[in-house]
Amino acid sequence: MVKSNERSLGEIIKEVLKHHRLEGKITETRIMSAWERVMGYNIARYTEKLTLKGPRLIVTLRSSVLRNELAYSREKIIKKINDELGEKAITDVVFL
Repeated sequence: MVKSNERSLGEIIKEVLKHHRLEGKITETRIMSAWERVMGYNIARYTEKLTLKGPRLIVTLRSSVLRNELAYSREKIIKKINDELGEKAITDVVFL
C-alpha cells in the first residue's frame, strides 16, 4: 500500500522525464514504432521521416499523390495514432 506522502514509480519516472525534457522524444519513438502498424506497409514504405514538434506530427513522404490523399484523412489518422498510443499524443498532422 502506498502512503499519502509516497509516490509510485510511474509518477517518479514521469517527473524525471519531464524534468529532463524527454517526454517528447519518447512519444516520438513510440509513434515511429507504431507508424507501420497504424498506417500499413504501403504507406510506411513511402514515409521518409516522422518528426514530433509538440503535439504536431510532421510526416515527410516520397509521394506527392500519397501526401494529398493522406491530407484528406488527417483527422482519422490522428485518432488512429492516439488510439494506438492510448493517449492524446498528437493534435495535428502535417504532410510534407
